[in-house]
Amino acid sequence: MTTVNAPYGANLSAHQLAALIIDPNSAKTFNASAFAFFSEVAPTLQKTFVKHMGLDAAAVGRVAGAFEKVSGYSLPLAA
Repeated sequence: MTTVNAPYGANLSAHQLAALIIDPNSAKTFNASAFAFFSEVAPTLQKTFVKHMGLDAAAVGRVAGAFEKVSGYSLPLAA
């Protein structure tokens, strides 16, 4: 959580982050914390977080894919 919170002065809970990484609007508004999750957290930890939070992996992949398109970065979870 420090990786997605500290650089942006955010104080998201795990549940708030989970909501952001399945919300397509996060990519449209380029939410910094959601982008940090996809780009700065190790892929194995991303997958563990998604599974632990009970998120739809396909939905997460779509959001990661949207971030990939707007950022120009290759993101491991992008569908």
